[in-house]
Amino acid sequence: MRPIAVFGGTFDPVHNAHLALARTALAVLDPARILWIPTGTPPYREPPVAPALHRVAMLELVVAGEARFAIDRRELAPDASGYTVDTLGALRTELGEAVPLVLLMGADQYRKLGTWHRSSELSRLCRLAVFTRPGERLEDAAVRVVPLAPLEISSTEIRERIGRGEDVAALLPAQVLEYIRRHRLYGHP
Repeated sequence: MRPIAVFGGTFDPVHNAHLALARTALAVLDPARILWIPTGTPPYREPPVAPALHRVAMLELVVAGEARFAIDRRELAPDASGYTVDTLGALRTELGEAVPLVLLMGADQYRKLGTWHRSSELSRLCRLAVFTRPGERLEDAAVRVVPLAPLEISSTEIRERIGRGEDVAALLPAQVLEYIRRHRLYGHP
């Protein structure tokens, strides 16, 4: 049975590195679908800059062209904990034990995994797919290592550059940039 891949983040905004990771996941892992799960306002991090309404709208623009992409809004619910383990637990309950789940993450997040809330429970809920730079070594038989050409793009940098009036067209899908301009997000004039 093909897995369901889970890709969480603030997506504030969704950018080309997010898309590269998701497309690589489609090609390498061949999931039945990838669930893009935007975070709400979890207690363990700074809240997203753009409201959930806009972050979801930008995601909708990106996922529209790929039948195996879907948005799961559960972490945006007012009572959502925002913890990955809780989201995966809920998905596991809904989908049953037979459906494989794979959590997509970059190597930077994988290195911080021990600090995640109830991280020791993740292995019973899903398999991890860790996206690394080509040649980067990750010695953990419990994870699927997926090489990914590095794209030095961050949502923080994009927001800062937009706020300074700098060009970010090479960092974002065109429809996302147009949405940001139209809604004057991130200090866009």
